[in-house]
Amino acid sequence: MHWQCRQDRLIIGAQPLIMGILNATPDSFSDGGSYLSLDAALARGREMLAQGADIIDIGGESTRPGAEPVDARTEMGRVLPVIEALATVPGARISIDTAKAEVAREAVRAGACIINDVTALEGDPQMAAVVRETGAGVVLMHMRGTPRTMQDNPQYGDVAGEVADWLATRLVAAGVSGIATEAVVLDPGIGFGKTAAHNIALIAGLDRIARLGRPVLAGMSRKRFIGVLSGVEDADDRLAGSLAALTAAILHGASILRVHDVAESVQAARVAVAVREVFREHTEQQAEAAA
Repeated sequence: MHWQCRQDRLIIGAQPLIMGILNATPDSFSDGGSYLSLDAALARGREMLAQGADIIDIGGESTRPGAEPVDARTEMGRVLPVIEALATVPGARISIDTAKAEVAREAVRAGACIINDVTALEGDPQMAAVVRETGAGVVLMHMRGTPRTMQDNPQYGDVAGEVADWLATRLVAAGVSGIATEAVVLDPGIGFGKTAAHNIALIAGLDRIARLGRPVLAGMSRKRFIGVLSGVEDADDRLAGSLAALTAAILHGASILRVHDVAESVQAARVAVAVREVFREHTEQQAEAAA
């Protein structure tokens, strides 16, 4: 399997891809305000690439629960200089985290090759055309409501099944809009309109989304549900819980991980993959013996 992102063809193999988070925002839940200057953002991007990040995901609008929206001009002012600077770094592969078509188009012109849309092309009626016309890779994410409303009593009967069904409809809609299937990655939206229990069930059910035939991206790094489960209030102190969730996600079918802590996540992913491959081999041997 591969992910076509403009001229770049990302092979989805045994080892998951690592997407490093770079928020050029004052209010993101974990690193908001840390990389507002161009020098700080560029240094952080270079650092994550050196640590093994396959993709740098740059965002200029917070999507934390309760976040207030910003206009396209403000968002572009935050992200475009960072994208332009980072695009000159050899080996840099850049994703723009936005739900605005105008921002996405300008970001691709500046050097991005992936559009990470938390609304799965539903937020801006022009977004599908931007993806199609630029040939960018696209991440379609599940979210109920908006960042301002998504945590207002979210309810599901079968969260993994419902999310998988919804993403299946968005995958079809992308195709109808002329977007190549190979350009699409699916994200269950862990932490977006879900309780801690929902998030655990989603991680355990990622294989149901993987059966849709496209790579699955999982973003759990430092999120609130990890704090709920671990009792750790400060988001910056949730590394251990994040790595535990990352490991579980890999074992259940995730092939792209969106993370704050790149070096630690690369190490954890390698160990998780080694365990998964031995388990699969053992399972296949048992099945052959029983046949």
